[in-house]
Amino acid sequence: MTVTLGIVHAAGTTAGAVGPDRWLSPLAGQLVASGPYLAPPTPYSSGHRGIDLPAVPGAAVRAPEGGTVSFVGSVVDRDTITVRVNATTVYSVEPVSSPLSVGSTVPRGGSLGTIASGGHCERECAHLGVRVNEEYVSPLRFLLGAPVLLPW
Repeated sequence: MTVTLGIVHAAGTTAGAVGPDRWLSPLAGQLVASGPYLAPPTPYSSGHRGIDLPAVPGAAVRAPEGGTVSFVGSVVDRDTITVRVNATTVYSVEPVSSPLSVGSTVPRGGSLGTIASGGHCERECAHLGVRVNEEYVSPLRFLLGAPVLLPW
């Protein structure tokens, strides 16, 4: 199932729209999630520790938020890049072929590389995972911002 994320808030802004408190989608175009975040019941259980975004090999990947590259290399069978945003938050995107190296700084929206082939998707996709204090969290909390509850 593919879900296009474009929830309209009362203020008239779109949830997937870019704002100072929201990260950019790592791929160009409208934010679309083809695989949801599924938290595992325990730290060592299976789950889906991120979201999948439809992509094809060769597509440009940009930094959702600026930071310092903390890992570039293969994880299992996937080219992966990890960026540290601050002392508590890191994100990883895979499969990504990147010319960057550990210690490189990347600005918000800067190039991380291109989609490589492989990964866990039935069709080609990019997987975006986010950790806060070493715990995986849903990337949508950074891409969409906090939900706003409106009075009746």
